[in-house]
Amino acid sequence: MPTDAAKPACSHDEFSPLLEVVVGTARGAYLPDPHTDRSAWLNLYGDLTADQLAGVRGGPVDPRVIEESEEDLDALADTLTALGVRVHRPAPVDHSRTHATPSWSAPGLYGYCPRDLALVVGSAIIETPSPMRARYHELDTLRHVFTGYAQAGSVWLAAPKPRLADELYPVDSVGRPVLGDGEPAFEAANVLRIGRDLLYLVSASGNEAGLRWLRSVLALAGEYTVHAVRGVYAYTHIDSTIALIRPGLVLFNPERVTEDTVPAPLRSWDRIWCPPMRDTGTPATGGRPPLSSPWIGMNLLMVNPRLAVVDAAQTDLIAALEKHGVDVLPHTLRHARTLGGGLHCVTLDTVRQGACESYVD
Repeated sequence: MPTDAAKPACSHDEFSPLLEVVVGTARGAYLPDPHTDRSAWLNLYGDLTADQLAGVRGGPVDPRVIEESEEDLDALADTLTALGVRVHRPAPVDHSRTHATPSWSAPGLYGYCPRDLALVVGSAIIETPSPMRARYHELDTLRHVFTGYAQAGSVWLAAPKPRLADELYPVDSVGRPVLGDGEPAFEAANVLRIGRDLLYLVSASGNEAGLRWLRSVLALAGEYTVHAVRGVYAYTHIDSTIALIRPGLVLFNPERVTEDTVPAPLRSWDRIWCPPMRDTGTPATGGRPPLSSPWIGMNLLMVNPRLAVVDAAQTDLIAALEKHGVDVLPHTLRHARTLGGGLHCVTLDTVRQGACESYVD
């Protein structure tokens, strides 16, 4: 059944007061085999060579990881609800079930990171064309939520479904797959929204064809500019590299961004250079490499311009934010690295208070 929605989705940025949000679930999580699926190698372990992946196989995620992650996600949902935020949750799905096209077959992945594949721009919900085969039907877990918003007036559209044939994944000089440009392929988590301006990270999870498609679609609205971010981070997603705190204040990952590579729309903003991360480890990976680096610790959720939900282990980051007048709610996701998602990844803000503003000079 659709989720009742009194109003359509409406979210223009990453920091205005949060009114409604999706919090993910780890139930049913299943990792595809990177040896038989080049798209899984690219998007789960893209910095590893074939030798480094030897012995890594797909399969269900450790039940301990599932249970503890659910506890942490439920606690996050309760925290946000107590703040007056309406929380939606994905529908349960058995991601071990195989889906197929004429070109390939793959299991699913998970509903842990609702941010990754759904881009909310104003009242529009855009399903993005992931380059990862395992994610082809992942947004089925949110269909009940999006149906509710559509019934309330949201525009709900999807990018063209990519073929994801083998030729989309050529290999580099050491034999690792890279993302080609033969068709639009990108994930919503490659994008940050700054009102009338958006940043799009060109990387292993977002190609140039995807950038062109997004620009063409948002040009229909006549009020958005999509800025390419190139040469900053080669792998997946932007939100452990750049975090928007409030208008005029941005958090940068100092291992990926330099003064010379600050994206043009943010050059006039005050900067926080993220302190080194405290690595909380990956105690139950089942012998697989973790899906995120320790920098997942800077992946935070802004509840409003003065309140952030931040990884409780990152005390230096918390102190840096507090120094800039940002209050912090510490929260723990014990398996953020194992499952590849921090606090921004495991949430999808669908309604924020406020209009579409211009925050860029």
